[in-house]
Amino acid sequence: MTKPVLVIFLFVFIFSCKDENKIENKPTDSKAIPVYNQAYQENYEADKIDDIIANAKNAYVLIDPFENNIHTKVSEIKSKGNEVGAYISIGTGEDWRADFNNLQPYLVAEQWGEWEGEYFVNSVTTGIVDLMKIRIDSIAKWGCDWVEFDNMDWIFDDDLRETYGFQVTQSEGIAFYNELCDYAHEKGIKCMAKNTVESATNFDGALYESYNDDKNWWEQSGAQSFLDAGKLVIVNHYNETNCGQVYSEYKGIYNNDLSFICEDANKKKYVHFNE
Repeated sequence: MTKPVLVIFLFVFIFSCKDENKIENKPTDSKAIPVYNQAYQENYEADKIDDIIANAKNAYVLIDPFENNIHTKVSEIKSKGNEVGAYISIGTGEDWRADFNNLQPYLVAEQWGEWEGEYFVNSVTTGIVDLMKIRIDSIAKWGCDWVEFDNMDWIFDDDLRETYGFQVTQSEGIAFYNELCDYAHEKGIKCMAKNTVESATNFDGALYESYNDDKNWWEQSGAQSFLDAGKLVIVNHYNETNCGQVYSEYKGIYNNDLSFICEDANKKKYVHFNE
């Protein structure tokens, strides 16, 4: 009579000891998908392309296609049902980019103190729009499914405006990122908003950067409106010792459709959910 009890006990024990990040099974009615991120990092190394190709399936995969010929891997990444997002910064110019000299006339002179080599966009009413469209042309040619607009919220930060003196107004910035999204749609590419969805109803998804000491800092109603519309919403959370717990907290705030990637402070790398 003891054997069945022992078997049940072992089953429960083994199940309970599974990786905390793997017990977040995707509900059958959830729209949440796995997320991979090669494009940027905060504290630890980002996802590597070889690992993405080996492991990512039916996921949103963000890459920096202008770095080290990574765009040549797009078709291979997409072979397992993944959708590929292409990172570009539209609120800053980065001095390591091939088009930096062309962007420089539209940037402030002082480097952003938090990120070496980046300069905020000062004006969007002239030639910078065409330079960004050239980037989108390349992204379309390489077969990417999304373009993710980093730093699109720079126009809303009054402290940054005072410190760096950029002249672009909020209304000009909103018109700028909507024009770029409209252009991406013309090229057959979806638009991923970054950290804000202010006046961005034509965008197809949104990604928010979250921190272990600053969660859900963005306008919650904006993120919820995108989820309610059936759009992809992602939280990219940094430097966390209990990623599974934080994901549960976020799903409690929003719903099970929320997608999540977490920079694990114990493993010192991204961990992925809904796989």
